[in-house]
Amino acid sequence: MPDTPDRFDVPDPAETDAERRRRRAQFLRELAEARALRDRVQPRRAKAARLRHAMRMRTFRW
Repeated sequence: MPDTPDRFDVPDPAETDAERRRRRAQFLRELAEARALRDRVQPRRAKAARLRHAMRMRTFRW
């Protein structure tokens, strides 16, 4: 289907800012939910990720 445009190629000019923000908020909610689920299912990996993040934050230069 090379002649059918992908919906992510060109933004819909009729889409309002509010609709875009609503879709983005929904996406971020689902992403946070997926991360929380992964953390519950893999606690050791989640702990290691937290420790890595803490180390990055401690060594970050402002």
